[in-house]
Amino acid sequence: MFTNQKIMQIAMKQSAIDLNSKETDFLEKENVIVKSGIGPLARKYYKEPIACNLVSYGNNIVASVSDEYKDVVEEYIGKFEFYHCFETPNLHWIDERMSKLGQKVCFMAEYFLPDMNKLTRLPCDYELKLLKQTDFSALYLPEWSNALCEARKELDVLGVGAYENGKLIGLAACSADCDSMWQIGIDVLPEYRRKGVASSLTSNLAMEILKKGKVPFYCSAWSNIRSSRNAIKSGFMPAWVEMTVKPVEMVNEMNQKG
Repeated sequence: MFTNQKIMQIAMKQSAIDLNSKETDFLEKENVIVKSGIGPLARKYYKEPIACNLVSYGNNIVASVSDEYKDVVEEYIGKFEFYHCFETPNLHWIDERMSKLGQKVCFMAEYFLPDMNKLTRLPCDYELKLLKQTDFSALYLPEWSNALCEARKELDVLGVGAYENGKLIGLAACSADCDSMWQIGIDVLPEYRRKGVASSLTSNLAMEILKKGKVPFYCSAWSNIRSSRNAIKSGFMPAWVEMTVKPVEMVNEMNQKG
């Protein structure tokens, strides 16, 4: 049976695998620096090269760092209160120094885990259907690009769709990003938003994931208030934050794509 404590332990264990650290590192009062390394059990979207990855579960920072950037990162996380290391103006400090080394701050996100005291199947005014991987083949379209990932189709394993007269109007789907945790993505057609569809789909899919013995998790950009509100309304709570530094060329390429 899943409890909030058990779910948090599973998440920390996976983060430890992702960072090449120990799960107890996230509970220390002091910051922890480890040598970066992506093993075979890390979440599938973790890709080299990574100059450093900073992760906090609200106690400290665990920094997974390549050797050549250790001095800069160590000075940075020792210079500011740990939670200030994930925000401006302090971010400019590390970004300026890492830029001189061919690296820049890239990904920043907040992650949510289910609150087992609040998670329940929220109702929907539309018909809900449980979808399997074989049902996704025709759904790799722009309107469902948050729920499904065409580049990693093989990881899209389960979903819940909302339908009006046979038309798909909302979709929550999950990616089997690692053995123990599946990530939820959600899309709702614009004309059907603000009607409780997103939270119903998210909560129902989370329950289905738990039934399969996996932990659902949810990721949102810090500025995406709509997404964060959906996570909380669906029965999730903030759990950890991450910031990743990547090569300048990679960041520039992403910006060129728009």
